[in-house]
Amino acid sequence: MKNVAIFASGSGTNFEALATEIENKKINANLLLMVTDNPSAYVIKRASNHNVEALIFNPKDYEKKSDYEAMIVKKLDELKIDIICLAGYMRICGKTLLNKYEGKIINIHPALLPSFKGAHGISDAYNYGVKVFGVTVHYVDAGMDSGKIIDQESFHIDEDDSIDDVEEKIHAIEHVLYPKVLKKLCEEK
Repeated sequence: MKNVAIFASGSGTNFEALATEIENKKINANLLLMVTDNPSAYVIKRASNHNVEALIFNPKDYEKKSDYEAMIVKKLDELKIDIICLAGYMRICGKTLLNKYEGKIINIHPALLPSFKGAHGISDAYNYGVKVFGVTVHYVDAGMDSGKIIDQESFHIDEDDSIDDVEEKIHAIEHVLYPKVLKKLCEEK
């Protein structure tokens, strides 16, 4: 059974989707840790509701990224974490984390990579006028949303879809696709 940590910065809807599937034994994993860089994030409450330990830090309390990443790596090592899922974690992983966990960190992105990378994937794609939207799960590397793609799912938007409609459809796909990918990775030897 794989040990999993989920990193998030916001409300934690993808955390919730993953945690629920693990609790319901649909994913053969132990969810041992939720890491957040936002001391006021709602995901902290979600972690508490699922009895998952929360590692909460404020990046401003550290001189540099490598300092807080060293603290995170120490905790991940203590818990023998096998897979890290970034789920709305709004920080780029640095060398300290990547050197230790390369090939074990995955991310979900609300666009069909390699197009529309970065924090504003949905609005960038919407404003560009794309007709096919989607979600990508990929491995994390040193670049911005540039790691090897694991899986994607797409959909055509309706002509009268607002950006809120598109966002709602994307989140619905994320909450199915991310658990599916994690399940597959947890079943690999």
